[in-house]
Amino acid sequence: MNQAESHKIYPDLKPLRFQALRWLIILAALAAATYAFSFFSGTSKAEPGPKSGKQGPGSKFGQHNDEQTPVAVETAVQGDFPVYLKGLGTVTGLRTVTVHSRVDGELVRIAYSEGQLVKQGDLLAEIDPRPFQVQLQQAEGQLQRDQALLKNAEIDVERYKKLQEQDSIAAQQTMTQEALVKQYLGIVEMDNAQVANARLQLDYAKVKAPISGRVGLRLIDQGNIVHASDANGLVVITQTQPIAVVFTLPEDKVPAVVKRSHSKEAIKVEAYDRAGKSKLAGGKILAVDNQIDPTTGTVKLKAQFDNTDQNLFSNQFVNIRMHLHTLPGATLVSSSAIQNDTQGAFVYVVDQDKTVQMRRITLGPTEADKVVVLSNLAANETVVVEGTDRLREGSKVDIAQKDGQAVAASHETVANPNGRFHKRDRS
Repeated sequence: MNQAESHKIYPDLKPLRFQALRWLIILAALAAATYAFSFFSGTSKAEPGPKSGKQGPGSKFGQHNDEQTPVAVETAVQGDFPVYLKGLGTVTGLRTVTVHSRVDGELVRIAYSEGQLVKQGDLLAEIDPRPFQVQLQQAEGQLQRDQALLKNAEIDVERYKKLQEQDSIAAQQTMTQEALVKQYLGIVEMDNAQVANARLQLDYAKVKAPISGRVGLRLIDQGNIVHASDANGLVVITQTQPIAVVFTLPEDKVPAVVKRSHSKEAIKVEAYDRAGKSKLAGGKILAVDNQIDPTTGTVKLKAQFDNTDQNLFSNQFVNIRMHLHTLPGATLVSSSAIQNDTQGAFVYVVDQDKTVQMRRITLGPTEADKVVVLSNLAANETVVVEGTDRLREGSKVDIAQKDGQAVAASHETVANPNGRFHKRDRS
């Protein structure tokens, strides 16, 4: 039998094998899907957990009527509470002076270092003094000449008076000589003024500090010709001890500030850095502006600081805390205890039977993390500061922490990663 005949009798079996393999794969996939469906259906029909109302281990904690909610509490305290007003301010020199030359000439000497603290009257710079020394010599020479003429005229007056007594000369000649003496007296006075002016110009050649303070960067270098009419000047001096801060407060705070300013006691203020964390200096209110800025609705105040540590610089941005007054015997709680809803502020107060009641309160001023409660809460009452989101009126609580200290209980109270408390049975 040749090859062609054998192929007709026994066809190729490869396609049949491929089709069988494909059907086996499909049947295996159907079996796996059926098993998975039956497995998950059985899991979903598993028996529910205990009917005691508590959720099983590993489930999220939820409040039920027969279990207590772990919370952290604190005791409301009574104490004096300082009330502060806060504002944003800019440091300004109590006095800032641009030093100019008062005479024209060459700048031959710089006598200060940039950034140096100087005292009033210290030498800052020197203008070439030689032209002014020459002017002084001229004025002094003119004065000496006119003084000599005056002296001679006075001698002639005395001689004329004796001759007049002897009827040797006319009285008119004596009177003329007396008028000449007065003329020379006027000339001498003018000469004295010229000498004083020349000495003043010579003194102006030495540029001195008009105030005490810190000098800035020099505005002109040695060797330049300076003029009294120059716009820029030689250097700027800013008085930094004491120094001032101008800050603003909202206009609704003005009545309280004005009332406080009527007292004889100084209103103390504190200056803090830009972050409001580091105290830079302490001072007192110097003045309150006489009008409110209508564009911002604020009023300006000026405070003065001794600045002995040189922590304040001109044009520095600072945060200001002004001590307005102190509330004596105020009821204080942490701000974390305060809750708010559409009706206002309230706290959860814990009774002796560890049941909470929602108490509406009236809030006062706040400072740091403490709040003044003006009404409906007394000192020594216990309020909830953590775990309030799971509480309702009449809820039972388990105190896990009181006044920052852990409280022992029959179960272990632990904190979730988000900081909330939940209970875990010690057994």
